[in-house]
Amino acid sequence: MAEPTRLQQDLAERIIQLAREDGLAAGAWLNENNLAKRLNVSRTPVRAALSHLEGQGIVLRHPNKGVELVSALPLPADGGGSPDETDLALVRIARDRESGALGDDVSELELMRRYEMARPEIQRTLKRLAELEMVERKPGYGWRFLHEYSDSSLRMERYRFRMLLEPMGFLEPGFRLDEHWAVEMLRRHRHTLTQPWRESSSVAFYEMNAAFHEGLAAASGNRFIHSAIRRENQMRRLSNYDWGSGTERVQVSCTEHIEILERLQAGDREIASVLMRRHLQRASELKRRVRQPPPMDG
Repeated sequence: MAEPTRLQQDLAERIIQLAREDGLAAGAWLNENNLAKRLNVSRTPVRAALSHLEGQGIVLRHPNKGVELVSALPLPADGGGSPDETDLALVRIARDRESGALGDDVSELELMRRYEMARPEIQRTLKRLAELEMVERKPGYGWRFLHEYSDSSLRMERYRFRMLLEPMGFLEPGFRLDEHWAVEMLRRHRHTLTQPWRESSSVAFYEMNAAFHEGLAAASGNRFIHSAIRRENQMRRLSNYDWGSGTERVQVSCTEHIEILERLQAGDREIASVLMRRHLQRASELKRRVRQPPPMDG
């Protein structure tokens, strides 16, 4: 087998990172189309990267079915701490960012002192935030958050925008649900309903939520809807990493998502559209009632 190119190696690492953020485990299915959209590349390099991962025994391609994750995800190349430790750091940063305790510009030293973490751990956390397009390195020294703190008024505008857009995406003439993606998304939601909740769970929960909304926007077949929802996911990511709504809201969110997916699988797009608007409306009302820390939208 030919040696993978640098692009294929980079994409393979990013695919593993996405799978880790989504909380995937052995037995989960990966979808080429969805990966290509999330990585902003064509399917050809994604297919080559998956072949590289298959050669490493991480995934297995099943003809006419898809690509299965068949082994535990490898640790980051820097051999860092556990995913839970990184996720906890993300939750704490999100909490301080939302409360205003962290400004737009931060340094590694400031974060090391605030969170009592070693430099390699902080660097890993900042690298993850950068991969998620939440921070960028400043010229010369320090880091800058890419999205401003969002107050309650701005959050409500976002919800109203999403209520106008997301339900209508189901009614687009080019709407096409990827069945492999839908099955995997249902599996992940049902699995989440069976798991105990920990503080660090909020990161994987948000990423699953984001993948749900972005995947359905992509299914609309309208690139402008997809782009808008992807942008919304980026802008609300950090504020949603600090979960403050309790496990009951986790149950409600997963249950509503499952019902929407099942309606779409059955071809009931009009009903699914109504359910999506109701889902976002309920979440927006919860936002108004709970000010700090902000709950997740579901």
